[in-house]
Amino acid sequence: MLPRAVPSGGVLVSTGSPSALRRLTERLTRSSHELEAAELRQESSDLDGVVHISDARPRTRVTVCGEIRSVTLRPREETPALDVELWDGTESLHLVWLGRRRIAGIVPGIKIQATGRITARRKVLTMFNPAYEIIGRAGQSHG
Repeated sequence: MLPRAVPSGGVLVSTGSPSALRRLTERLTRSSHELEAAELRQESSDLDGVVHISDARPRTRVTVCGEIRSVTLRPREETPALDVELWDGTESLHLVWLGRRRIAGIVPGIKIQATGRITARRKVLTMFNPAYEIIGRAGQSHG
């Protein structure tokens, strides 16, 4: 069935789905942050067994996939900790490796897949000592 046009003060108004021009206009006016978020959400949706960070619940073991936004060394007298912020386009998650000062390949802009148990530490979703796989650079397809 074709979209129906309804006259409105001498102007035809479409009541059907958005036109190709409108979809293009919406895409061009979205910010690069919104486009990147949509791309990351889609990439993680395409992987088997991967959940979005926003859907992960504390105390559950999950696999997430996203882009590393920051890498921070938290020096402590007893045990250092490497804290990595992972973003998948829906929300951020902190990956913390206890006893590590750095991990080769774990740098901002890299996409990784991480598996572990989610915890809420100071109201921040955190995964301690996760198993991980480096997938590639941001904006680069894997597979």
